Amino acid sequence: MKSFLFFLLLISSVTVFAQEAITEQELKNHIEYLTADKLKGRYPGIPENDSVVDYLVNDFRKNQISVLTQEFEAVMRKDSSKVETYNVLGLMQGKDSILKNEVIVLGAHYDHLGMKGDSIYHGADDNASGVAALLEIAEKVKAHEKDLKRSVIFIAFGAEEQGLLGSQFFIENPIVPIEQIKLMINMDMVGHLNEENHVYMGGAGTFPKGVELMKSLGEPNHINPVVHAGSVGGSDHVSFYQKGISVLGIHTGGHDHYHQPTDTIEHLNLSGEVKVANYIYHALMEIATSERELKFIEKG
Repeated sequence: MKSFLFFLLLISSVTVFAQEAITEQELKNHIEYLTADKLKGRYPGIPENDSVVDYLVNDFRKNQISVLTQEFEAVMRKDSSKVETYNVLGLMQGKDSILKNEVIVLGAHYDHLGMKGDSIYHGADDNASGVAALLEIAEKVKAHEKDLKRSVIFIAFGAEEQGLLGSQFFIENPIVPIEQIKLMINMDMVGHLNEENHVYMGGAGTFPKGVELMKSLGEPNHINPVVHAGSVGGSDHVSFYQKGISVLGIHTGGHDHYHQPTDTIEHLNLSGEVKVANYIYHALMEIATSERELKFIEKG
């Protein structure tokens, strides 16, 4: 796989089959693939990791979303070895002549912890859940692409578990001028919606009226949002915040299976994840299809 390999969308008479609905079955299909034993825990640099990259590229291409891959060198925490891994980017351009130059990033990391001895760390919630949501939200946005004013980049990051390496590489090697990126929404562990329908998020105060927006979208999406203006957190969105870019870090809370071999699909709330993905979709579309002000507000 070559660095910055760009798959152009072919404009033809082929019908775009991007679906309107985010379904439990589609989320399940993605997560079952990503957590399969044969992928050995999606550890950066192993051949199985390249299979995940191919899967992500092919899913974007299937939905006629233009794709770009970024190859980068990652230093592994456990032994300081250096491996090659990838970010996978899906690209959609906005339709407004001016606002198309403003970019919203929706991201989720696809790597996990690999194996320890004979134990596979499947990473169903961390973060196959986020990647499944990313792919399904991208498909739904594609179905409404004509409504976009701003441009959107969907990014599946590599090597997050090694120290946010994929997002750091992207932010140091952006495919658009960095000042054009106005907001980064990150999904990391979105598969454990509880009975109270709590979705937690930090950074909503880093852009104008963000707190109000995320609260207002709760009830129509059957979500009870717990919204923090600051509390930016510790996943890939931090790389963007440190560059003066507004962020939202979204998750459904911690649990006993975190970073354990027991983080498997059987413990996920897939019907709940449908709600979470639709909530995030509507937030993204509200921002990407409107002329609302976007500027960075530092929250410390």
